[in-house]
Amino acid sequence: MFAKRLVSGVLLLAALIALLAPGGYITLIALTCLSLMGLYELYRVFDMHKSIVGIMGYLCTLLYYANIYFKFYETDRMFIIIFLMLSLFVYVFRYPTFKIGQIAGTFFGLFYVSIMLSFIFLIRDLPDGVYMVWLVFLCSWGCDTCAYCVGMLLGKHKFAPLLSPKKSVEGAIGGIIGAALLGALYGAVLFKFFGFGENCAPEFAIICGCAAFFSQLGDLAASGIKRDYGIKDYSNLIPGHGGVLDRFDSVIITAPMIYYLAIYFLDIK
Repeated sequence: MFAKRLVSGVLLLAALIALLAPGGYITLIALTCLSLMGLYELYRVFDMHKSIVGIMGYLCTLLYYANIYFKFYETDRMFIIIFLMLSLFVYVFRYPTFKIGQIAGTFFGLFYVSIMLSFIFLIRDLPDGVYMVWLVFLCSWGCDTCAYCVGMLLGKHKFAPLLSPKKSVEGAIGGIIGAALLGALYGAVLFKFFGFGENCAPEFAIICGCAAFFSQLGDLAASGIKRDYGIKDYSNLIPGHGGVLDRFDSVIITAPMIYYLAIYFLDIK
């Protein structure tokens, strides 16, 4: 099991480098596909993956990402409002085919998966985004690893016992500190070896430390959804890891946090 997780993890990292480093339409297409796969996994949990409302969610995801790149309209809110109106139209005129919880779930899915993941592209599109986009994964997966290690060694007090009995307060704190240290190290390496304009180690530490807290909330929220619906994994797409939402549950929450924190602390215009 460990070998399978390790191999698939290395291949996943290689794929991320190949698809995020170029930026532009390559990164956009990759994130569009990732969002559609994650959205399908979540819609399947809600039993809406083949419904007309689910299909509208996939189409709205395509339009949303296309608008990010081609900028047909200045705001993306129009697509979201249209999706809500069409979903309510289907709910009313196909009643009682769908429950309101299913309609709410499809609307939640568009935000939770497609829009949140799109912030990875928005970070990549920032000045020096080719460097800063890796803060998302360094923070998310670094926090997970550090939290696990510290929790195994020092964990005594339960963090969220009903959602994840093995997670501890000590592990959560260790994850935040570990992510901050990794951010500082990454900033120092960029400055010394890659000609980054200035030493952003302190800023990167603050950004990763703050985002790491929310990263763990994302992990727990994804676990909560699985517990609500009695499933172990969202899918078996990634051997040893589960589905897109299993592997990117913390990334989903971390990406927008990194985006706004980077703009604030690095004074990006």
